[in-house]
Amino acid sequence: MTTASPLRSAQDVTTASPCTCLRLRKLSRQLTNLYDQHLAPFGLTVTQYGLLAHLRSLDGIGVGALAEAMVMDPTALTRALRPLTREGLVRLVTGSTDKRARRVFITDKGRQTLGAAGPAWRKAQEHVDEVLRASDMAGLNGLLDGLISQMKTVPAPGATTAPTGKDSA
Repeated sequence: MTTASPLRSAQDVTTASPCTCLRLRKLSRQLTNLYDQHLAPFGLTVTQYGLLAHLRSLDGIGVGALAEAMVMDPTALTRALRPLTREGLVRLVTGSTDKRARRVFITDKGRQTLGAAGPAWRKAQEHVDEVLRASDMAGLNGLLDGLISQMKTVPAPGATTAPTGKDSA
């Protein structure tokens, strides 16, 4: 009886796998760790920094719309907002007519923290640019934005799509 030779490292597993998601998640975790290290002195994670940056432009946005803009599950967004609320960086306001509707506002302290953390974020960004050796980061970011947009249009497994009126044969 022959047994398969064990893979010797995590790199072997990644190389042997055709899974794009595995590779993107590994890269995402590495990038997240790098940004988090740079932002830690300001008490922020890169997710929290991103939320504050979105709120700087979308102040007063509804939780659902913010989740959509961040490509996050609303429950995960609510969890991510808790420490920012606790630290006084954002404020959640319940709707006057619909108590379930909540809007998110960045506070003055949140704006100050975002501004103070900006140079650390830029330093992390420069590090990423250098490590990825991308001569055209704008091109890479454009490609990634296009892929994110494209993935939003992919129906979820089992979802039915509305007929287009065209004969599919």
